[in-house]
Amino acid sequence: MTLKLACADFTFPLLAHDKVLDLIALLEFQGVDVGLFEGRSHLWPSRAFEDPRGSARALAGRLRDRGLEAADVFLQTAPDFTSFAPNHPDPARRRLGRDWFERTLEFANVCGAGHVTALPGVTFDEEEPPTESWRRCCDELAWRCEAAAARGVVFAIEAHVGSIVPTPAAAAELVRSVPGLTLTLDYTHFTRDGRPDAEVEPLIALASHFHARCARPGRLQACFKDNTIDYHRVVDVMKQVGYSGYVGVEYVWIDWEHCNEVDNLSESILLRDHIRARLG
Repeated sequence: MTLKLACADFTFPLLAHDKVLDLIALLEFQGVDVGLFEGRSHLWPSRAFEDPRGSARALAGRLRDRGLEAADVFLQTAPDFTSFAPNHPDPARRRLGRDWFERTLEFANVCGAGHVTALPGVTFDEEEPPTESWRRCCDELAWRCEAAAARGVVFAIEAHVGSIVPTPAAAAELVRSVPGLTLTLDYTHFTRDGRPDAEVEPLIALASHFHARCARPGRLQACFKDNTIDYHRVVDVMKQVGYSGYVGVEYVWIDWEHCNEVDNLSESILLRDHIRARLG
């Protein structure tokens, strides 16, 4: 099995986007995880979607010039998890979410990405029973799976801290509940809560994309020397289950969950080499 490595463009938010792509190529990654994060990435959906095809063509050219591929397009419709969650109770916000998702699929097609990631939604505890939030989440994600399949794109959600699926069991249940849904799997959201690798490992078989970074209990993002995730074991299980997606090294630099307290460049190199050694 040959795994390809990617690096997130939103790992280095203080550099201009062209410089970020230069750096990712210099670091010898094959792919780029492209962030479309409203209000906090190089490429904002509200700007890119004024001309999604033109924006995507420009990105495709910049990737091609550097020998890179678009590994994933990661859509986040707001800086917070709630305002435009796909399962928001407000129908107008859900319509906007669907519109932006369709534009994301167009963007992905043109820039050459066969994979799109989004957030799954949240539980609106104060406004409705949790079962209603779950039902609407399944409905909205099912629509997205159908729309993605129609364009030949694989769709995945990332189970994350603060989401409607904060545990491995909940993430697996959601995937089973929505035909065609897959995971962009990130152990760190579970490691941060003290959950062992063994509890997360079964999700590898449900994953179409993977986010790798170092973490420990109490820290979503940590230095390599403090890491408690066994990435050699992760690679071994990927081989066992026939995982064929990218492994995206995904450090972030934001003032949330202490995610601005490590050296993203050095840590990306250390984890890249650690994973490469197991692949080798």
